[in-house]
Parts: sequence; structure tokens; C-alpha cells
Amino acid sequence: MGKVAKEAARLAPGLALATLLAVVSEWASGVLGQTLLGFERSPVSAVTVAIILGLLIGNVLRLPSWLSPGLGLAVKKVLRLGIILLGLRLSLFDLLRLGLTGIPVVILCILVALLLANWLSRRLRLPPRLGILIGVGTSICGVSAIVATGPAIEARDEEIAYAVAVITIFGILATLVYPYVAYAVFAGDALRAGLFLGTAIHDTSQVTGAGIVFADLCAEPGALDAAMVTKLVRNVFMAVVIPWMAIQHARRAASQAPDSRAGFWQLFPRFVLGFVLLAALRTLGDAGVRGLAGMGGQAFWLWDAPSWQAVHASSTTWASYLLTVALAGVGLSTRFAAFRGLGVKPFLVGLGTALAVGIVSVAAIVALGATGVC
Repeated sequence: MGKVAKEAARLAPGLALATLLAVVSEWASGVLGQTLLGFERSPVSAVTVAIILGLLIGNVLRLPSWLSPGLGLAVKKVLRLGIILLGLRLSLFDLLRLGLTGIPVVILCILVALLLANWLSRRLRLPPRLGILIGVGTSICGVSAIVATGPAIEARDEEIAYAVAVITIFGILATLVYPYVAYAVFAGDALRAGLFLGTAIHDTSQVTGAGIVFADLCAEPGALDAAMVTKLVRNVFMAVVIPWMAIQHARRAASQAPDSRAGFWQLFPRFVLGFVLLAALRTLGDAGVRGLAGMGGQAFWLWDAPSWQAVHASSTTWASYLLTVALAGVGLSTRFAAFRGLGVKPFLVGLGTALAVGIVSVAAIVALGATGVC
């Protein structure tokens, strides 16, 4: 941060452009999802809009070189700070809300997505990191998981941008189609329908939109609650999957450079530790509010339940803003030429993985007799 302060004048223009684009993207996300598509909460993420607008601006216009330092700051430092703050939205207590029959469905869907995306990527000869990003985005929580995993595996900007595009397309399609699938398969059972929507659709905003559509179809508001709890549980697994991906990447890097003296902790992304630490703090704070940690029904003896909720809600909001700024920088810094040669292959991986997760979700819910939220 000291270095950033010393070079503020050089970094400010690029960072200001990324911030301006993020503000425009937040506005455009609401217009697209709420005004045009009619959803109460937009299924079109502001992060996605920021990447698309950034790609268009960065490739249509010739941006001056003096913007590059600030854009680089957004892509690297701002992105990592946003990811760290995301940790405060994850609480292990969400696992308890899902119930013993719902958790295996979530775990199975995550494993299927990760393994299938990896296998399809190998078969189609995609860059390994791109396959990992598509798998993580499909299995856990869409755009947030992609941008959190990208730096942990040293993914390139264009790989993150491509993965976000793939996940967004199939996430929006699932938002529009899966409520009707849930109606056909689970009509009359709001909890099982919510469990399906929460496991089969990528992004939190998309799950919300699909839950509202299903609730309107069946007059069953419980489906939305079940879907959101299921989605929160998927989000919790970010605290497991991202460090695991980082460790695997560090091991591969070390094996490819056997003569290097760099130790494991030199290769391990430090921001992942911050992410996990804040997830642990959120869980401990929730325990205090529930009266389970000797804090007198308060989080860290400071906040009662409403105040603590406001604290971590504010953290989530800031994380979202920072990630939008960072991904605006990714779009502005990425050239279409970097996608040359990939073609439709990433979209085939995304389509195959998304369909497989949806099928496995339905089959597992039926086979296990899962009943959703306890």
C-alpha cells in the first residue's frame, strides 16, 4: 500500500476508468435484469456487464499506455481485496440449515462439475486453468467463484474473462428454463424444488430470480427460501475448494521447477488465507450471536444479531463493488486476439457441465429423498 500511495498520480487514471465503468455496469445490470427482463433482482451480474463493456471499449478504442498501471492495480490488488472480503459472507452454520439429506446433494453436484469440466477440457485440449475456472464457476457460485479462483491458480486475464462469459450465458439460460423443469418434476414440493434450483443454477442472483419465478408458478414462496439456503451452502464450499485449488497449483508449479528453491508458502497465494480467515470470523461471530461462544448473544461482544448482519452485509456489498472494478480492469486489459483458437470449445465444456449438474441434481434429490431445508 505504501508503494501504491507513492505512485498515486500514475495509478489514478486507469483506476478511475475502471471505477467509472463499474458504476455504469451496476446501473446497466439493473436496467437489463429488472427493467427489461422483469426480475425483482437482476440475474445479470454487474461483474459480467463490466467485463463485456471493458472488452468492447478496450478492443474498439486504442487506450493510451498511461492507463495501464491503474488497470493493473485493479486487476491484481483490488481483485484480491474483494476476494478477501467475500470470506465474510460464508458461515458454516448455513450447513446446519440445509439438513442431512440436502448436503450430500450439494457435495455430489460440486464433485460432478469439477471432475466433468476437467475431463471435458482435457478431451477438447483447452488450457487446464480455463477448465478449472469453468468447473468452479458451475459447481459453486458462478462469477464470484471464478474471480476468486483465478488469482489462486495464476489464471490469465483472458481465461477469467472467457470463463465468466461461459458461466453467465448458461446461468441465465438456467434461470429462464429450470423453474419450469422444477415445476414439472417437483410441483407441489417447494423444498425439493428449491434444493434443485439452488444446486443447478450458477450465480446467487440467478438462483434468486429462478426461485421467484417458481414461486409465482406454484404460489409456493418456500421454494425461494430453500433455494437461497442451498446456494449459501454451495458458497461455503468456496472456503474449501479455492485453497485446495491453490495447493494443487502450487504443487504443480513446484514439480515443474524442481531446481527452484521457492518453498510451498512462497507459492501459496496469501490472499486465500485472508479469505479463509474472514470465513472463520463470520462463523465465530454467528456462534456468538447464537449464544454458543460465551459472547452473551453478541458477535465478539460488540454486535447484536441485527448489527452483526449489517456488518457482514456491508462487507459483501463492498466485495461486490471491488470485484466489479477489478473485472472492469480485466475487460479493458484483454484483447480479443487472446481468444483466437479456442472457438466454441469452452462453451461446449460449460454446456456439458451445466446439463450434467442439472441431471445429477434431479436424480440425487429423487434417489436420496432429499427434503431441502430443515
